[in-house]
This record gives sequence, C-alpha cells and structure tokens, in this order.
Amino acid sequence: MSDSPSIDAKHVDDDKYIVVARRYRPLQFDQLVGQENATRALMNAIETGRVGHAYLFTGARGVGKTSTARIFAKALNAPEGPTATPDNSSDICQAIDAGEDIDVLEIDGASNRGIDEIRQLRAGVGMRPSRSRYKIYIIDEVHMLTQQAFNALLKTLEEPPEHVKFIFCTTDPEKIPITVLSRCQRFDFAPVETEAILARLDEIVRAEGCEADQDALRLLARRAAGSMRDSQSLLEQVLSFATGRITVDQVHSMLGTADDTRLAALAAGLIDRDPAAVLKMVDDAVMGGIDAGQLAEQLLGYFRDLMTATVGCGVDMLRHAAPASYDDLAKQGNQLGIQTVLVIVGIIDQAISRMRQSVHSRVLLEAAMVQICRLADLQAISDVVAGLGQVSPGSPTVKPASPAAGEKKNIDLAVSSPAPVPTAARAEAPPAPTATVSERPASFSAPPTAPESTPATAPAAARPAVAAGGNVAVASAATAPVTASATATASATAVATPPASPNPPVSAPKASVATPPPPSNGAAGTSARWDAERVKSVWRGAIESLDDMTANYAKNAQRVEPMGEGCIRVVFSSARSLDKASCEKPERRSKLEAALAAAAGRHVQYECVLIEAPPTQQPVRRALTSADRARRQREVEQEPIIIKMMELFDAEVVRVIPAKEE
Repeated sequence: MSDSPSIDAKHVDDDKYIVVARRYRPLQFDQLVGQENATRALMNAIETGRVGHAYLFTGARGVGKTSTARIFAKALNAPEGPTATPDNSSDICQAIDAGEDIDVLEIDGASNRGIDEIRQLRAGVGMRPSRSRYKIYIIDEVHMLTQQAFNALLKTLEEPPEHVKFIFCTTDPEKIPITVLSRCQRFDFAPVETEAILARLDEIVRAEGCEADQDALRLLARRAAGSMRDSQSLLEQVLSFATGRITVDQVHSMLGTADDTRLAALAAGLIDRDPAAVLKMVDDAVMGGIDAGQLAEQLLGYFRDLMTATVGCGVDMLRHAAPASYDDLAKQGNQLGIQTVLVIVGIIDQAISRMRQSVHSRVLLEAAMVQICRLADLQAISDVVAGLGQVSPGSPTVKPASPAAGEKKNIDLAVSSPAPVPTAARAEAPPAPTATVSERPASFSAPPTAPESTPATAPAAARPAVAAGGNVAVASAATAPVTASATATASATAVATPPASPNPPVSAPKASVATPPPPSNGAAGTSARWDAERVKSVWRGAIESLDDMTANYAKNAQRVEPMGEGCIRVVFSSARSLDKASCEKPERRSKLEAALAAAAGRHVQYECVLIEAPPTQQPVRRALTSADRARRQREVEQEPIIIKMMELFDAEVVRVIPAKEE
C-alpha cells in the first residue's frame, strides 16, 4: 500500500481527530485490498469506454464497496478523465473524497427508503451536472428501499439520461427485486484474506509511529473475519488501550478473549472427557475477564480448524488457530474422529444461539461443555455400523481362526439357510451330528471335485454331508480318513446325494458342509416359523421396547403380516399416511429395525404400505312427504318466538328448511 495518512493524528486537536478507518481509506484503485477482480474490471471499463449506467456492489461489511464507488466516481468525473488513475489533488476529487461534491450524491438507503425520496431523486435526474461530466448517485444499503420505491425507480434505472450513473451498494442482495438486479452490472466483493489484512495493519501501525507484535496484529486480522474496516476499528481500539508496544496479551485483554494456550488446554480437557477440569478452566477464564460468549465463539472456531485438519486440509485452511498448531489439531482430530468433531461443532453452535437470548450465558456454556465430555465414541459406533452394512443379510460368514504354526486350522462356517433337499431324503434321513472331514489347508470355497478316474462306487461318507446341527470342522491334513459314526455317514449320504441319473459323474469332494438349524430358544430364536402369529408377536414386542414417538407412530398400523423370511409388511390405512411416512424416515427405521431384531433374535426388515380406508356409511335419509312437511310447519308455527316474530313483522311461515347435519 503506497498511501500515507492524510492527517497526522499526533498534531491535531481532539475535535478534529479522524478515525483510522477513514484516515487510511483507499483513494485509488491500486490501494484497494483484496478486490483485484472488481478493480480490474472497472479500470478496463473506463479505459475501453464501456462504462454502464448502473452498477451493483455486493459483499459483507467493510470490504470496500463504498470506497470503490467513490474511486469510480472520481475516475469518471476527473478533469483529465475519464481515467483509471484520477488526480486526487483536483478540487473535484477532493470534494468527492469528503462527500461534498454537488454532482456525486451519496444517499443512505436505510433512512431514505420511501417512495417520496425516490420521486425527488427522479425529479433531479433530468438536471444536468453543475461542473462535472456525470451526475452520479451512490445509494448505500439499497436493499432497505421499499417495494414501491424500487418500482418507482425501475423506468429511470433502465433508461437514464446520458449524464446519469447509478452505483448501488448492499450487504444483502437477496432482498433486491430481480427487476432491479437485471438492470445493473453486479460485482461481488469477497471477504479480505487474513494475510492481506495483516499487511495493511502493519503499514498503519508503522505510519502511526507505533510498534506491534506480528502475532497481535494477526489476532486482530483473524478477529475481523474478512472485514478491513473492522480490523482497522479494532486496531484503533488497541492503540488507545495499549501502552508502548502492542502485544498479544494486551489484545486478548482488550477483546475479552482467551489466548491460544487456554483454548488448547480447554480443548484437551474436552477430548480427555474430564468435565471437572473443563468447568474449572471455564471458571478461571470467566473470572479472568473473558466473556463467556466470546469463549464459546473461540471454541467453535478452534473445532472448526480441528475439523479441517482432521479431513486432511492444509495449513492454509486454518482461520482461527495459529498455523504452528496444525500438527496438534490433526492429532486431536484423529483421536476424536470426524463424527465426534461434527457433533461437538453442532453442540457449541447451538449453545451460542441460546446464549445470545439468555442472561445465563455462562450456565449454558458449562452445560455444553459437560455434554461434550459425556459424548460417546461416535466415530467407533460409525465404524461398526459401516462394517455391519458391508455384510449382506443372509450371506455366509466365514470366521478363520489364527492358530499357532503347525496346528490344524478350524474354519467355522455359519450358513444362514439350508440348501434344498429332496423330499424323499428328508423323510428317510434322521438328524445327524456334525461330520468331520479332512481337507487340504486352503481357503474354503466350493468343494473340490475328484479326478475323472474316480470310480462311481466312492464311499458315501466322502460325499457332501449336510448335518442337522453344529458347525463344520475342516481338518488341515492332506489325506486324513473320514471319521464319523455310521448313523452320521448314512444320514449325510441320504441328504447330500442328488437324484440318480444315467451314468452320473461322481465327485469325491474333500469337505462336507453341515447346515445348522436355527436354535430353538423361544421368542428370541429363529427356529419359530415366520408366520402371521410370529410376526405379530415380534412387532408387538418391538413396539413395547421403544419409549419415543417411533412407538406411537408404529402403534397406528392397521395390521402386520409376513412378507418372506425375515421381512414384515406393515399396513396403514389411508387416514394414517402421516404415521406411515414417519415410520419410513431413516432415523425411525433404524430404531424400529433394531427393536425388531432384538425381539426376533435375527435381522428383520419391514415395508410400509398404504391402503384405502373403507368409506363410512352415511345414514340414509328418508324423503319427507307433504304430510311430514305440513306437520313440521305447524309445529314451528306454535313456537313462542316464531309467534312473536310473526306479530312484529306481520309475516307468516312459508317453508321450514331442515338444519344440515355435520
């Protein structure tokens, strides 16, 4: 930045003092900080003669919108212009900088927002400028204008005289009608980067003849959150507060914030789940002059940076913590897990929202800290759920053991459902125990087939055996004899042998698979048949185990019925569509399926369907006869109030209309 203060603050009276934000305001395009895209586009428009009639500058507070509008006005009305580098020593440029030029009118949209003010503006548009090239209207906070004022401005904004230019500035472009936006060239001003703010503050401090630590200025730059004006206001406050060199401790003391060491210690206590230590640190911070709200906002920024370090972002993504603490942040994030970090950010953000509306901000902060300390290990739970989701229901699960070297390897194979067995074989074969078969030490897959030379009269025990209970124990020996009882051998042969065919090729597999039946443990087991009574019992038990709104929605189901093995169809009437939709929400489905699994002792899924409710039968009205109508009219005419009305108005009863039933 090449500009210097226009007024020496050390040699002016108090009543003539100009604040830092105004004294170091940019006067040229090249002095604007962090808005290179907008300044380049405006300078090119001036140099090429492509200047529009209406511009809209949008962005957060203090990023240079109004300053850019003034520089643009000077560039258009400069005596030697239009030029992208106006001479600030001319009378016109000095008057524009002071806001006193008669041809550059700055209007506050917040206080001049009505249709009457816009009518006055339209009346002045037709008048030519007094001494400049253009009459320029700068309307700040233009989104505050009323809808009627915008409507009154539309025609003038679309086709203004050649000597009129409009420049609108706003922090909320969403409130501006689209009809106005379409008539303007829009420039979005981005928040100023922290490093650019830091460099500008360093220049101002040197221009003021003061000294400051870089960490102190960096703290001010981070606290400004992208607003150059806010950073300069904070700097001026620190210059008035500090004595001698500006230090980090002075900045924290003036702002009422905690230093990085205190924040790191507080975060470490939260990660260690030590609520007593965390509450003690919060008490020390508050008693030391740190505002509870500021401390909560600093913690939110700290865990925001911790989140970015956890997901693998670089040091340049840190916005609140010091770059030197990146490694510590990454370590803490890996210790917590990203799921837990996200929940912590949500808890702190909710606490900040509540603290702004309560006088007990410290209590809310302490409650949030204890809640964070009592969080479960959400990352571990998420990993377990993800692992369960990778195993499809009903698929075989192989659990290999890790025996010592030289020992036999036993593989437990749990088969969810038995293979289809011929009816004749089921009738002849009694339950058989688990068969023990030798096999080569290899990964368990399909049973290997014997060579073509295997005789057709292979022993029955060498064929696949399906037992009625237990797991398969596969020995690791290469050529071990089959050991099984005579009953088991006969049973396995009867179950596993396929129907005979002419000259069937006989395979001699090395392993036999025993399919265990489900355990018969009552309601919790899976041995019970999956019929209507079983489904009703499981559904009723699942609902009784829930104690939230999920149970209330599920109770309103009209009926439940089996829909294949391990599946339930839940039927709702059309009048209960809201209950059906609630039971289908992911968070309620997970709760309900977990309860069903606990009640059934197996994985259970359900599907919600909607049926039309039977129409309610309306009572059939009997048509009134003429005699009935005459009798009803005579009864009405005998009512005292009717008689009184007939006397007062000299009227008569013409017809009796029956009341409509609700």
